[in-house]
Formats: sequence, C-alpha cells, structure tokens
Amino acid sequence: MSSAVAVSDLFLSRGSIVTTRGRSEESEVTYNATPSDILDGAPVVVIVNSGSASASEIVAGALQDHKRAVIMGQRTFGKGSVQTIFPMANGAALKLTTALYYTPANRSIQASGIFPDVASSDILFVESNEDEGFNLREKDLRGYLETESRDNENSGEEDVGANKVSKQSDNQVRHALTLLKSMSIALTASVARTN
Repeated sequence: MSSAVAVSDLFLSRGSIVTTRGRSEESEVTYNATPSDILDGAPVVVIVNSGSASASEIVAGALQDHKRAVIMGQRTFGKGSVQTIFPMANGAALKLTTALYYTPANRSIQASGIFPDVASSDILFVESNEDEGFNLREKDLRGYLETESRDNENSGEEDVGANKVSKQSDNQVRHALTLLKSMSIALTASVARTN
C-alpha cells in the first residue's frame, strides 16, 4: 500500500488517496496527497485489466476519483482488503483481514474492482496456443470477503471480454497513446480559446 500511495502522490497535488476502514472507528486511516504533481497536470492514461489488483487498484481508483487520469481497459480484480499478520508464540503467524480499501469517492474496491472510463478488450496478452483469457477476480474466489455496498458490482456496466493478441502488437498501448494525443490536442485547443 505504501508504494500505491507514493505512486498516486506523484500525480496528485491535493486530496485523499485511499482510506482503510476496519470494524472500529479508530481503525480508519486516510492517506493524503502532498502538494506536487510531477507532470504539472499533463494528461495521464492508466491501463488496467482483470489482473490489476490491490495496489494498482488503489492507484487507478485515486487517479480516477480525482479526474487526474483516464482509466482504460477492463474492470479490475477487486482485491480491496487489508491483511494484518499477527506473530504467534510458537513461531507461526495468523493472517487476518482487518480492513477494506476505499477510494477518495468512498468506493470500496473489494470484490467490485475499478471500472474503466474507456472499456477496451485488447488488454490481455496470451500466447496464441493458450486458453482464452484469464479473467479471475476476487469475487470469484471461494470464501471471498463481501462488502456492504454492492453499488459498483451492479452499476449496469458490462465487462469487456479479453481478446487474444500477440505480444508483438500491443494494441492497448497504441489505443492509450491515441487517447493521450487526443487529450493533449483538446487541452491545447482549450488553452488557445481562453487566450
């Protein structure tokens, strides 16, 4: 989580990045951005897929909620739980889920994942002789931790299936670059109109 907060903070100059919330009020911790943006507001596209989990979902959720980046790809894995390891006297350890991650807009990542702003199916790269895409998510695991709010899961948005593409042709990056160019052109035009 510390890496996710640090990466998000590179692009955000204010506001919260992520909040962890457990059963008690005292367990709530919010991580905030510091006043700096290494790109000084330049357009950003974050590419995600069904394998994007945990830390990458924190980054995508923070940048999406602050409208700092366009999220492109597929709905993410949905691993939004915090595990704490408690050492035992016999040398073993007990790993417990103690909290959930919430984005700046108070969305739980757990089991729902992050929905992209721009859905794209060319995100999963597999060898042509392998099975169809690997689209396992947290909510597909036996005994997964459900969240109280199921808003994201029932938002009416459909998942975009993964298509096979060769590793030599990264269509997803090409789409992201096209989107970035379009965003830059729109930003330049907007600045020109105001001057």
